[in-house]
Amino acid sequence: MNSEFSIRQREIGRNNPPFVIAEMSGNHNQSVERALSIVEAAAESGAHALKLQTYTADTITLDVSHGEFFIKDDKSLWKGNNLHKLYQKAYTPWEWHGPIMQRAKELGMLCFSTPFDNSAVDFLETLDVPAYKIASFENADLPLIRKVAGTGKPMIISTGMASAAELDETVHTIREAGCEQFVLLKCTSTYPATPENTNVLTIPHMRELFGCEVGLSDHTMGVGASVAAVAHGATVIEKHFTLRRADGGVDSAFSLEPEELKMLVVETERAWQSLGCVFYGTTEAEKESRQFRRSLYIAEDIKAGQELTQENLRIIRPGLGLPPKYYDVLLGRKVNQDVKKGTAMKWEMLG
Repeated sequence: MNSEFSIRQREIGRNNPPFVIAEMSGNHNQSVERALSIVEAAAESGAHALKLQTYTADTITLDVSHGEFFIKDDKSLWKGNNLHKLYQKAYTPWEWHGPIMQRAKELGMLCFSTPFDNSAVDFLETLDVPAYKIASFENADLPLIRKVAGTGKPMIISTGMASAAELDETVHTIREAGCEQFVLLKCTSTYPATPENTNVLTIPHMRELFGCEVGLSDHTMGVGASVAAVAHGATVIEKHFTLRRADGGVDSAFSLEPEELKMLVVETERAWQSLGCVFYGTTEAEKESRQFRRSLYIAEDIKAGQELTQENLRIIRPGLGLPPKYYDVLLGRKVNQDVKKGTAMKWEMLG
């Protein structure tokens, strides 16, 4: 089954370089000027798409400050916030979406978003987004999945903590709504994630299990996990992006800076280029290097009728003589002609 497809004119699939998405999230720090600067830096770094998140604090949670609505976890980057305040700080004002998407378009970069409820989908449809992203915490929200799939736009879905059975429900819902153009992103829902809990070996298994394109939503530091993911068949890479981690922001701690994003684009494409096919032997590019292999050469001037010995026949570079495997066979054999030192050994020189 061919699972490749395109988002506008950008082809997604194993016959194309990895599709790299820069996730702005809340790294605009509530400044539209900074948001536009992030768009420009992402484009300059070579990202193929910029991604936003479309919600308000009220569409994503309740304004409650006790119990499970308050973050107490010492390991959390967001300890001390209630969910509503956190999302008020992180959300991208809806009136910014149009200018941000227009700037991305001017710079030749795709721009789309993650909707978190039906009202966000309806709003994004008015902006004619080219695709939709489903966040890892929303991949079990089947009514939302159904709504997005019904738009007919390509979908990118982070898998996060979903079990294989839950993902099967998600994929079934997507296909039942008529969408076949989708990508599942292996994703570890910790912020930041570590290489040890990234499990990129899931990627080829996911492709086989669900018959779709696969990728990685990478919350680790650096680019190593993303490069490894491409080596295992990932065709889409998503990374959080900011201008400078030192500027702070809700997601800055695990976001790439411009030079790192540029490296991600370059190194994941190199990883893709290196995959090639199963091949043994000499490639076209290696043909000239064959001369640097070892082979059999005459090491002293010898006369016709003289025997080949360990002194006058040696295994050396270059590689234009007979292969070294014939060395023991040739010792003791006589040559049929005078041979100069430095002559490549050939069968026709034997008596």
